[in-house]
Amino acid sequence: MTDVENENLDQSPSRPVFLSIGPDLWQTPRLTLRPPQISDLPFLSDMFARPELTRHRPDPTPDDAAASAARLDRDMAHWAEHGFGRWAVLDGEKIVGFGGVAHSLHYDVLNLSYHVHPDCWGRGFASEIARAAVFYARHNLQAPLIIGLARAVNPASQRVLIRAGLVYQRDVLLYGEMTGLFELR
Repeated sequence: MTDVENENLDQSPSRPVFLSIGPDLWQTPRLTLRPPQISDLPFLSDMFARPELTRHRPDPTPDDAAASAARLDRDMAHWAEHGFGRWAVLDGEKIVGFGGVAHSLHYDVLNLSYHVHPDCWGRGFASEIARAAVFYARHNLQAPLIIGLARAVNPASQRVLIRAGLVYQRDVLLYGEMTGLFELR
């Protein structure tokens, strides 16, 4: 077991048990994290077609099939180019969401993101994904800075960022809407 894996066994509330269990496969206390694959498209399309998931975006219009396919293509391309990115997140054999860290489209840093299917809300999955992603970015990628973006109209998402250790810095204009910028240095 490596030093990072030994350190991962610390079960303090600020960090989940996070173990590499195979090539490009990780485990938290409840979730399995793996790179996205084309077979995830039906789940991703269903998740981003839900108005309750997209309502806090500057344009709250749910994604159509083409937008979801483009999202999955971007996620898979990020993995191919960088060797990391947003994970497909499974609870047992069932996909419950997507999340992780990826290079930001707007800043020269890693951006933390997490999306959990509305049918799976209220179980703490977003916080578990966010903590695992922060741990991975810090220990595996040695990221000096991680950001997260969440609008004030989405306090639940802001709480997830804070629980993961990020601190509110300021509001920034993103896609025509003021958005909270959170950072972890």
